[in-house]
Amino acid sequence: MKQTHPLKQMEIITDISNFIFVSDAPETVDAIFLPGGSYPEPPEYAAELYRKKYAKWLIPSGGVSVKRDKWPGVHAKADRYNGDYQSDCEFFTDVLIQNGVPADAIIGENLSGHTRDNAFLSRKAVDEKGIEIKTALIVCKAFHARRCLMLYQMAFPDAAIKVCPVHCFNITKENWYKSEQGIDRVLGELARCGNQFAGDIKAYLL
Repeated sequence: MKQTHPLKQMEIITDISNFIFVSDAPETVDAIFLPGGSYPEPPEYAAELYRKKYAKWLIPSGGVSVKRDKWPGVHAKADRYNGDYQSDCEFFTDVLIQNGVPADAIIGENLSGHTRDNAFLSRKAVDEKGIEIKTALIVCKAFHARRCLMLYQMAFPDAAIKVCPVHCFNITKENWYKSEQGIDRVLGELARCGNQFAGDIKAYLL
């Protein structure tokens, strides 16, 4: 008889899964935040929520990753989304517009190179427009949910923020520990949720 993996028995997998994979039901909010990326599923879902009147504003974010010297290109549905995109924000904005979001409902920023910048430069963009965000949803990759939530909560400390994730790379709460890619992605996020916030926590508490 096949034995249960000891990690499963110790509930480590469950604990990590519950921490990383934040997921809330959509509700009516002021804005939907979209941390950058090169997959169309997050902005497609955000556009769907907009059409259902869940939000007034959509805030896509992202320039070129600090890990690269140019935008990597569209990673899915490139036959449909085939513009000459130079940034995550340009790509997400086109996806939103193609899916029924009017341009005047989009407040984008295209300078950020990582998730922290996504959050804080989005804050700068809405502040420059004189828009107050009291409630928001984050639409992001499912395994990216906790770190996005932590960073956007820091950038918008007075806002009530929830996460409506989208599955990409076939990595889910239920299967991430069954593939090398899933393990690397999720445990990488777990590590970053610690080491990327050490300075902030020390600055606040010490």
